[in-house]
Amino acid sequence: MAVEIERKFLLKNNSWRDSVVRSHVLKQGYLASSPLPTVRVRTSDDKAFLTIKGQTEGISRVEFEYEIPSNEAIELLKLSAQPPIEKIRYIVEANGHTWEIDVFEGSNAGLVLAEVELDSEDEKIELPDWIDIEVTSDSRYYNSALSETPYSTWE
Repeated sequence: MAVEIERKFLLKNNSWRDSVVRSHVLKQGYLASSPLPTVRVRTSDDKAFLTIKGQTEGISRVEFEYEIPSNEAIELLKLSAQPPIEKIRYIVEANGHTWEIDVFEGSNAGLVLAEVELDSEDEKIELPDWIDIEVTSDSRYYNSALSETPYSTWE
């Protein structure tokens, strides 16, 4: 069984940009978005994936991801209940970990999140100096929640 263990953070500044290894343009829509499960379709440059995630417990959740044909992903995105999320994902290596920095566009423009995947819930990490507040437990920052209540609508 695949398990995703991740933490999410807001950022203090843009100094992470000096350490970018690569980037991807992502578009993702949610076919099902309830506490259990979430079903997402994502396009990433020239690849596409169907992902099923279980309910988050602590900072972990079951995750299954399958590569699918891009033309099918484009059709599945049309079935999303809400408009797809658009973002640019930057990959940054820092302090022995790979960080994913998501710069959101469209109705979530202005939001920038950093995520780091861990091997265990109690894994210790040294936070880079550009990391600010942890938002792992704040469900508003889940991508599925952002598709329903975009960042631009927050008060």
